[in-house]
Amino acid sequence: MLGLSHILGQRHKSRETDALPYESGMVPTGPAHSRFDVLFYLNAMFFVIFDLETMFIIAWAIAYRDAGWAGYIEILIFIAILVASLIYLWKLGALDWQTTRQKILTQIRSANIHNVDIQETNAHPDSADPYRIR
Repeated sequence: MLGLSHILGQRHKSRETDALPYESGMVPTGPAHSRFDVLFYLNAMFFVIFDLETMFIIAWAIAYRDAGWAGYIEILIFIAILVASLIYLWKLGALDWQTTRQKILTQIRSANIHNVDIQETNAHPDSADPYRIR
């Protein structure tokens, strides 16, 4: 039976994509394991943290009548801590997607557009910024 199906069966041309793990017919363009930027992990971590806090607020909203004024004050303190931590992260720059290099390039491009002189740090060793916009 197997021999007969081999003799009578349809012949296939071998393609380079047939030997690949995923036979979708498309040739892969890059490595299978690509590295993600750290900012994506940071964003995911912020999402998980604030998502869990949302669940606490929803649980409070379900039982707010039984909690009384004490529960109301507790949730106000909880939300105040959330807002304070979000403002702290914002001021710290943890929510910025631009790296330091991208910020410098943005400053350079905006300075070139407005015809402003840019002096490098080599001329000013006491400067903390790689480029000074004057």
